[in-house]
Amino acid sequence: MVLSAGLIVCRFIKNKVVLIPAVLCLLFSCSNHKQPEKETLPFYTSAAFDAEWINESDPAYASIHTIDTFSLRNQLGHIITKDSLNGKIYVANFFFTTCPGICPKMVSNLKVLQDSFANNDRIKLVSFSVMPWVDTVARLKVYADNNKINPSKWLLLTGNKDRIYTLGRQSYFAEKTLGLRKDSSEFLHTESMLLIDTKGRIRGIYNATQKTDIERVRDDVAVLMKE
Repeated sequence: MVLSAGLIVCRFIKNKVVLIPAVLCLLFSCSNHKQPEKETLPFYTSAAFDAEWINESDPAYASIHTIDTFSLRNQLGHIITKDSLNGKIYVANFFFTTCPGICPKMVSNLKVLQDSFANNDRIKLVSFSVMPWVDTVARLKVYADNNKINPSKWLLLTGNKDRIYTLGRQSYFAEKTLGLRKDSSEFLHTESMLLIDTKGRIRGIYNATQKTDIERVRDDVAVLMKE
């Protein structure tokens, strides 16, 4: 009967030495074993929304796309800036109070997120009005009250139309690549919601009218919380 090389060696050495190859094999297998990488979310650096996993050691990490500066007012009349959201994970979307179509669905679904993270101050929701000439602070306050929107958790923002539209299309990429070719003369209307990390970087895009995407957001927020 043909024996393997390992078995041949074993037959010509003392029993107490037979354990050595087994120990060595165990050591080598352990040293070559790689721990699985922790779960992370990709970055989205362009309106094409190609997922990119960029390590902190990568030179590209320092130039990852971030949300631009802004200064707008919320439903309580308070000024909210990009800096107001530093250190927060938030979900952003675009809406208007008189919207009869997708907005009621988005608000209903976003309320699920509001309730899910009610006791977590690190998580916010931010909705930008795309009809700021109609959606005054007072109107946003009434809309928030009617929809049981908690102002400490969910910000409804209004302000300069050009700034909001530029933010939506050039910074949040809310209309993806199609939006890059538009300006504020064309109405911004989208069901997109974006997950933004604590440093203002886009980490997810979802359909705010779909309940399944609400579940995805909750799962992805849990991943970001561990970063």
